[in-house]
Amino acid sequence: MPTNAVGPARPTYPGVYVEELPSSSRTISAVTTSVTAFVGHTRRGPLNEPVRVTGFAEFERRFGGLGSQSAVAYAVHQFFAGGGSAAVIVRVAKAGSGKAACVVLESTEGRSENRVLDVHAKEPGVWGNGLRVAVDYDTPHPDETFNLRVYDAKGDARESFTGLSMDSGHGRYAPTVINAGSRLIRVEAVGEGRPDPSGTVSKPFGDELPNLEVDLTVKIGDVEREFRLYDPDYDGEVPCSVAELALLLERKLRALPDAPGKHAFAGAEVTPFGRRIQVVAGSTDPEDVVRFLGECANDLGLEASVNPPVFPLEGGEDGAAPGPRDLIGSEADKTGIQALRGVADVNLLSLPELASYEKTEDMLTVVSAAQRLCEERRIFLLVDAPSTWVSVDTARAGVAAFDAVRGNHAALYFPHIQLTDPLTGRLRAFPPSGAIAGVIARTDSERGVWKAPAGTEARLVGVHSLTVDLTDRESGLLNPLGVNCLRTFPLTGPLVWGARTLQGSDALDSEWKYVPVRRLALHVEESLQRGLQWVVFEPNDESLWQQIRLSASSYLHTLFRQGAFKGSTPREAYFVKCDHETTTAEDIAGGVVNVLVGIAPVRPAEFVIVRIQQTSGQFAL
Repeated sequence: MPTNAVGPARPTYPGVYVEELPSSSRTISAVTTSVTAFVGHTRRGPLNEPVRVTGFAEFERRFGGLGSQSAVAYAVHQFFAGGGSAAVIVRVAKAGSGKAACVVLESTEGRSENRVLDVHAKEPGVWGNGLRVAVDYDTPHPDETFNLRVYDAKGDARESFTGLSMDSGHGRYAPTVINAGSRLIRVEAVGEGRPDPSGTVSKPFGDELPNLEVDLTVKIGDVEREFRLYDPDYDGEVPCSVAELALLLERKLRALPDAPGKHAFAGAEVTPFGRRIQVVAGSTDPEDVVRFLGECANDLGLEASVNPPVFPLEGGEDGAAPGPRDLIGSEADKTGIQALRGVADVNLLSLPELASYEKTEDMLTVVSAAQRLCEERRIFLLVDAPSTWVSVDTARAGVAAFDAVRGNHAALYFPHIQLTDPLTGRLRAFPPSGAIAGVIARTDSERGVWKAPAGTEARLVGVHSLTVDLTDRESGLLNPLGVNCLRTFPLTGPLVWGARTLQGSDALDSEWKYVPVRRLALHVEESLQRGLQWVVFEPNDESLWQQIRLSASSYLHTLFRQGAFKGSTPREAYFVKCDHETTTAEDIAGGVVNVLVGIAPVRPAEFVIVRIQQTSGQFAL
């Protein structure tokens, strides 16, 4: 039985022939709904480069975790705690601020001391001051290549690059290998020769080892110790190779008493390479330099090259918090929020730093630019109320300023939330957009994008309280103005109690009044736009129109069955029209096919009115 036939089978015997034919229908897949972009200041991370993270642990690795001056970090933390599963982070800093930590590695091979390799932290920030690099020559070609390791502030090895060369024609050219593979550092060749190894490196031993029955004095930092290198009564056979000598010396060093709290002797490493040995203290403290003192050490060649156990990166400076222009960024350079233009799946946008702006005009400038981006990229913006809104009266007085930016691709939330700061253990106020993004992600996952992210199910996970406790009456003053209120109710605690867009003011009477209606439309638009890409360059005729109607109707029917649309039948819930009426002969001549899609979204039950009537008489039981 042919399984992939492309044409009719050629019959050769009487019987039934079965062929598999490709389906003419094409599936439209639903796109993501709650991937949230956070743009602003973080402790570390690549500048103006969108990075996708799927948990707060990954955010900590890439962007340094929580920082007292990073509203974005706390927002991301609240997002994942509240139910979020994927986020896109764009680190932004004030233009011209910030500096990457660095160290210059030098070489003394066969020439006067000179710079050979500049090592910089991958990104600007104080975080880079905790990085350390170590160099050794323990490679298959110890006279030509080297290894480089990167440590963090805790002394843990984070990255290792082996068999490196400073020859630009070599397959393991150090700048090429490190810059392509490291997440922590970048390097630049600035001279000739290899960087000197870490620790103390001996001179080359001859074909035979010298007399090892000598007393040595070693000093690491401020601690000085004496020991016998080889004692025939205790150390067995005398070492006859450089490798055996390295093992003996390492064992002797590790047996020496350390300074209190130190691990310099106990963790000492002695590495053989070629006819030489390298001695490194078991510490990542640059002050713990291994020094062998006296004539015996000189006779053994242990004073040839003395360096610290690691080379510390220094001079890193955090960038200042971004201003309005930095956040808006440049479309040409893809900076600030404009960096999101190259990201395919972003559905929500949070800018938590705006709430702390002293000037409302600066905040509105960024909100206006963000809304333009959201309209172009089908993103929904979560706007935090200014931190100066400390009461219902200040909110009512300040909301008039938002009349200039009342778009339907954004929603405004008030008041701020209060949580225990993990860094201090104290209660602290935060902009709510990160927590609200988590609520939206959780609601989308459990109910669907058409469900309003508000109500008793929209609890703010981990939130202790709100900066302003609103009553029903006070909420009733703000809700008609398009302000989504956060409320605290008995038993349920803090939750979202509003689902209007910025265009949801009663005075505007917009068809995009509600958040779920707007977000459902964006979801449908994006799914259809991607799912109908195959139409391009197909013959523009009735056959194509029929396939479009079939694909789009199948997708919309799936949403209808899930409860996305109102109506008891598909005809009442949606329609797809693509025929000679939508696509005229003139359109066909111009290479245009028009598809008309209509949906009947479910609007939230914002006001529930209960009528109670007294009756007289008795009910029969």
